[in-house]
Amino acid sequence: MSTQTVELLPRQAIRASVGTFFFIQGLCFASWASRIPDIQARLHLSEAQLGGVLLALPAGLMTSLPVVGWLVGRYGSRRAMIVAAILYASTLPLIGWVGLPWHLAGVLFLYGMWGNLANIAINTQAVGTEVLYGRSIMASFHGLWSLAGLAGAAVGTLLIRLDISPFVHFCLVSAVAYGLVVAAYPYALPQDTGGDGARPLFVRPDRQLLLMGLIAFCTMICEGTMFDWSGVYFHKVVNAPREWTTLGYVAFMGTMAGGRFVGDWLAFRVGVKRLIGLNGALIATGLFTAVLFPYLIPATVGFLLVGMGVSTIVPLVYGAAGRSGIMSTGAALAAVSSIGFLGFLLGPPLIGFIAQAASLRWSFAAVALLGLGTIFLVRQVRMEN
Repeated sequence: MSTQTVELLPRQAIRASVGTFFFIQGLCFASWASRIPDIQARLHLSEAQLGGVLLALPAGLMTSLPVVGWLVGRYGSRRAMIVAAILYASTLPLIGWVGLPWHLAGVLFLYGMWGNLANIAINTQAVGTEVLYGRSIMASFHGLWSLAGLAGAAVGTLLIRLDISPFVHFCLVSAVAYGLVVAAYPYALPQDTGGDGARPLFVRPDRQLLLMGLIAFCTMICEGTMFDWSGVYFHKVVNAPREWTTLGYVAFMGTMAGGRFVGDWLAFRVGVKRLIGLNGALIATGLFTAVLFPYLIPATVGFLLVGMGVSTIVPLVYGAAGRSGIMSTGAALAAVSSIGFLGFLLGPPLIGFIAQAASLRWSFAAVALLGLGTIFLVRQVRMEN
């Protein structure tokens, strides 16, 4: 990174800009997630059919992997982040507009592509910003993503009560996103840390990075499940009133956002590996609580625990990958984040298939086992506090 270039911008302004793009991505995704039950009902989709449509998201991600690597490596994360944010926000209204399942699948395919581009570009910017501060601040960035998710869920709940259609809802969110992009893009990190456009962004990870990727994969399956299926779970299993179907989602997002804002401090006090193991236990405990006691209050408490568990695992893993001395920061982060983000998008469709074959409660119990899996995986990883 050129010191002269960075000195033109205060590091606080760069941090605020990168945080704003985290907020944009979280707001757009949460807005879509909060209206999934409405879209499922409007298109008359069963759980299996919804799961099949949701497969378009990971399909878009997988298709975009080599393209995203070339774009970020060739043009830099700043340009990629700006373009991805605009495309991500522009695709959102189409999700609320389509009227046929295969149309929805096509739009979600594009949404998966833009989401992957944004995910890698924004996290690469975050790693570069950490270098400017000389300490871990990754969890706070992800906290802004979660805070945006909480705001998106709250707005979604309000607009559902006002009987506002998903299309109008998504148009409003896109307008807000455009405004935030215009305000934030001038202050984004000019160059990537150790940036070298000739180097490939995606290279084969070693065993340690692969294990970190698998931890992120398991955790983000849990996170993706909560985003896409929490409303459906509260509607069909908990039998919550329509105006309370987003309660579990809001509870999950609230504790996840709060946990991420204190995650760096907790990691320093407890240790990275121990904190990841404890969080894995919280994920499993919370999900099993919601499965065994599918009533409004215990299910909400369970989702609160899941939010606490999910909160810091991915930021800590991303930070550890970014400090890897095996390959460049961007390459290591891209490898781990791609594996993790694949779980985020692949998990929800699998939940639909398990729910159709058995029940939604069984599918949530299966996800709880992945929370336990992180405990065993982290024991095999070398991580610095």
